[in-house]
Amino acid sequence: MTYQQNTPEDRQAMLQTIGAASIEELFAQVPAPLRLNRPLNLPEPQGEMELAAHMAQLAGRNQAMDRWVCFLGAGSYDHFVPAVVDYIAGRGEFYTSYTPYQPEVSQGNLQTFFEYQTMITQLTGMDVSNASLYDGGSAAAEAVLMSFTATGRSHRVVVSRGVHPEYRRILHTYLENLETEVVELACPDGTTDPEEAAQALREPSACLLVQQPNFFGSLEEMEQLAQVAHEHGSLLVVVVDPISLGLLKRPGQYGADIVVAEGQSLGSPMSFGGPYLGVMACREEFLRRLPGRIAGQTVDRRGRRCWVLTLQTREQHIRREKATSNICTNQGLLAIRAAVYLSLLGPQGLWEQAELCLQKAHYAARRITEHDRFRVRFDRPFFKEFVVQDRQGRVAQVLDYAWQQGIAAGVPLGRWFPELEDCFLVAVTEKRTREQIDRLAQVLHQAP
Repeated sequence: MTYQQNTPEDRQAMLQTIGAASIEELFAQVPAPLRLNRPLNLPEPQGEMELAAHMAQLAGRNQAMDRWVCFLGAGSYDHFVPAVVDYIAGRGEFYTSYTPYQPEVSQGNLQTFFEYQTMITQLTGMDVSNASLYDGGSAAAEAVLMSFTATGRSHRVVVSRGVHPEYRRILHTYLENLETEVVELACPDGTTDPEEAAQALREPSACLLVQQPNFFGSLEEMEQLAQVAHEHGSLLVVVVDPISLGLLKRPGQYGADIVVAEGQSLGSPMSFGGPYLGVMACREEFLRRLPGRIAGQTVDRRGRRCWVLTLQTREQHIRREKATSNICTNQGLLAIRAAVYLSLLGPQGLWEQAELCLQKAHYAARRITEHDRFRVRFDRPFFKEFVVQDRQGRVAQVLDYAWQQGIAAGVPLGRWFPELEDCFLVAVTEKRTREQIDRLAQVLHQAP
């Protein structure tokens, strides 16, 4: 890192500038019980050369994920990212630009956001999109809040347990101090039962929140779920996998009202969990309830095409009680990556990628279940993820053994679903080769 000078004279000059006589006086406002009064257990000082060698030794203990063949999923996926995505998104105009939610943001950023929004509406089949949110989980929670004002019902929502468990936890956090009942629908067969959904929706509810494909990788009966939601005056909020839309029906075609997604798979690396990208689109009638930023196309006073931030409905611009959300920034750089990625693939490329995921996942399922020890837990159609059950119930040992063999074989499900303690989730993307999938099956079959 860059050398930063910080001498006693420097500290004294800073204290004088801010009007404090000492470091102790600077932090006097912090209550004494909260201050660290014990000595720090630090080693003796080292010279620069020794310290650099020590830090390099510590850094060497880190292990790059590319040493393992990755079959992990559950919301974060190892898709191929073309080099041009990094090149364009890494340009100074985008990478170091001023906060992209201010009205004076550059025309280049605004145009990119507008193109991103256009592609998201084309991908989802919805009318409008915003210029991104934080991540998939917070986007799902924001969509539920949108449904409150759109329906006038804020006391009850119905959520499928097929929705990512961490998304559901985020939703509970959002609603913790509101008098809102969250009704969760079980998925004993790997999908949501439309009849149970209809039963739950008989009591007025703001929305039905489902995921397609769901957390288990299974495909839901979306047309039926949309029908029962609308019959009871509720909105249908859908969490989607953007890559799956290369093959599956667009949410707008089966009646979704609000669509959200985790956009990491659109040109961003896994990055050990972030930063990620929240995708949100909706029907036009909900445009003024849509949180975040919306870039619009117009003309200037000379008749030239230009772009602006429009419908800025957050508390910084309008009265707090009329704001749609307190979100004050977006994942602009990740949205740019998604725009570049989708532009590169195009409809045909996205279809080919989705088809590869589908075919390779089903090949992996067949190879894994050739051993009697393993079976696919749910007899439902799936896209690129599926749940594997270990009949011996030794999931931790199996995954640890695979890790030692250089394979990240899957995500154990017992942490979220006690009834699936003997199961793990496997994800197969277009990056996985036949040889890698065969090796996965071989290692699982040899596991103790």
